[in-house]
Parts: sequence; C-alpha cells; structure tokens
Amino acid sequence: MCHDCVAGGPSGASRRSFARFLAAGAGLTVLAACTPEAPAAVTPSSSSPAPAVTSASPTAVAVPSVESTTAAAEPPPQAPVPPSAALPRQFSLTDPASPWLVVNKHRPLAPADYVPADLVQPNVTLAVSGEAALLNSTTAAAAEAMFAAAAQDGVIMTLASGYRSYGTQVATYNGYVAARGQADADTASARPGYSEHQTGWSFDIGDGGGVCGFQPCFADQPAAVWAKANGHRFGFVVRYPWMFHPITGYYYEPWHLRYIGVEAATDMATRGISTVEEYFGVDAAPGYA
Repeated sequence: MCHDCVAGGPSGASRRSFARFLAAGAGLTVLAACTPEAPAAVTPSSSSPAPAVTSASPTAVAVPSVESTTAAAEPPPQAPVPPSAALPRQFSLTDPASPWLVVNKHRPLAPADYVPADLVQPNVTLAVSGEAALLNSTTAAAAEAMFAAAAQDGVIMTLASGYRSYGTQVATYNGYVAARGQADADTASARPGYSEHQTGWSFDIGDGGGVCGFQPCFADQPAAVWAKANGHRFGFVVRYPWMFHPITGYYYEPWHLRYIGVEAATDMATRGISTVEEYFGVDAAPGYA
C-alpha cells in the first residue's frame, strides 16, 4: 500500500499527486457505513371493549374494562450479525495468523512486532527484493495462481511490495513524521504495528510496464482492472476501495490486495460489500482511536 511505502520513494510523489488529485475538484463525497435503525417498539393496542349492557334493567349500564398498566417487556437489543457469519467456517478477527484478521487504525496487531512464521518468496514476477518480496505461504500460493491466471488473459502483474517488518515500518513512519509532521504522516503511512503488510496477508501489485505505480491512475491499468474483477476467485479483495476512506481510514489504493480466502472474498463480491470492516462486522476506523 502506498500509505506505508518507504518515505522518499515513489510513494512520496504519488501521495502529493494524490493530494493534488483530490484538491483539484475530484468531488469526493464521504460515504458513511449505513446501518438501518431498528424499528421502534410497537405498543400493544389498548382499545377497550364495547360497554356491556345488562338485561335486567331498561337502562344501559356501562361496565368499565380493567386494563393492566404494566408495559410489555422489550427484548434486549440484538447485536447486528455480520455478513461473514453466514459462512460455514469462521476464523479469528484478531489472530495475526488468521486470514480474517482485521487490522486498521483502531485494531493494531498483537503482538505489535508480530512476524509470520511461514514467510516465503512466491514464484511471480518481482519488482522488489529482500523482505518486500516475501508473503506468508498461503498468500504466496494464492498469488502464484492469480498471477498465472492473469498472464493467461494477457495481463502482466508484478509484486511491488509484500511483507514489511515492524522495524521497517518504524523507520518508514518516522521518516514521514520528520518530513511532514505526525498529522500528515498518519494520512500517508500506517503507524508501526498497524500495517497489513506486516502480516504477510497483503501485498501491492504493479503493472508489467510499470505505469502509474502507486498513483490513482493505476486503477485504469490492466493489472488493476483484472485484479478488481477476478481477485475474489483466488481469495483477494481490494482492501482500500474508492470512496470508502471514512470506513477503512485510507484513500483508494487499487494496487493493495488482501487475502481473506476464496469463500469470504467471493461472498463479499456476490453481496456487493466493499470493505472488510463491513463484511466482518467491525467498527469503521477513519482515524486512530
């Protein structure tokens, strides 16, 4: 993801480009997660029966009805059921080794310096080296299958940024703070211990020609278009979709893919759900808590 790429690299220019893109009249409309309000409790009808008439007297005598003044007990409020609950298999949302882990500005990694135990280098076209070329073994296998399928369709993808250690994220974030101040740094770089890249479950893709790397225009490149349309078949979602920054905490990153498993990713696509926060039923995280 560009928001936690190394300061001074392509991401610095891309972030400034993105800021100018937004300021130039992109007209972003904040989309909040819409949760329908529960219907108000309906009070039972209190209509009285018709007055009774005694047959022993020619004068009708009204017999008052007796009603209980005790209100019906209201059921306790029910927590909303997340869409993901419909799947037969369930996984942890907090375990860093779980494919359903949700990391955002309200949900740091625990432990903060977590290191995946099964980091490997996938057999795909690489645009990076060292730790950035690594993924956890599950994500790596899914990435190999996805890159191969894209290539069969004539689309070349590159792995542009994979695993990033806690130490690397410390240096990256501190570099942004030193250059731009903390408030601005928090819009461009994840704080140490809050980055999906540290989990091995996510990575950034590039186009075979290197066009629009980490820039908004990457959304129109073949690699991004193909991944958005087909990524769910291999367990991937675009983690930071367009116009959902009030939920995810980050602006659109068409290059940042996150593995959550084929079942969950396909279910999200079928239901038209855009963010993992909504799908797994966790709170929006527009800023750090």
